[in-house]
Amino acid sequence: MKRRQGGQGRQGRQGGQGRVLQFLSILLVLLNPLPAYPTPQDGHTAVRPYDSRCQTQDIKTLTDRLLRDLPGYANRTSQRARRLSRSTDLYTYVLVAGNPEFEPLTTDPGVYQPKSPQADGEDVQQVFFTTLERQYLKDRAIELQGFHWAFFAKTEDGWRLASMFTRIGDRTGERPPTPPEETSDGIIAQAIETWLRDCRARSRARDAKE
Repeated sequence: MKRRQGGQGRQGRQGGQGRVLQFLSILLVLLNPLPAYPTPQDGHTAVRPYDSRCQTQDIKTLTDRLLRDLPGYANRTSQRARRLSRSTDLYTYVLVAGNPEFEPLTTDPGVYQPKSPQADGEDVQQVFFTTLERQYLKDRAIELQGFHWAFFAKTEDGWRLASMFTRIGDRTGERPPTPPEETSDGIIAQAIETWLRDCRARSRARDAKE
């Protein structure tokens, strides 16, 4: 009986340690801050490297700067969504975003190619990028790879996300990715829209000062 109780005690301590490690991993991701503004020097106003006007940025420059900040924006968006839904069973965090590709996807005749109605008549650019995400289940953590196909429309005051499609696969590649699914209302898309909104706001603030 004592051996059994001792074994149960060790299992309980190990389980507690596992939950603590999981909590610390989540905390580190949540505390990942957005890049800070540089400190002013020589009396000049400090400007973030990507603080140029959104409406004049080419899509490659915009995407490079967006992907740097995307994990932080996505994780905060996910955290707000969990608080609103009071969901605690599943935690997904974006660790890194990158690998942008800008060549438009071509399809054979008769093959469906998604197009956003909002993008009609506008300058629309396709961007492909990936995310590495960690999903925390009740008893384990798994890493997922997100493959995203985003449509950006250029308007008078800057770029906007017209639509987005996503495939999800495991990092090991043992299973094929899921079929493309529209994710224009998903966490990544919401994070992109928030980043673009902030970029437009920075541009307007600069214009007001000049």
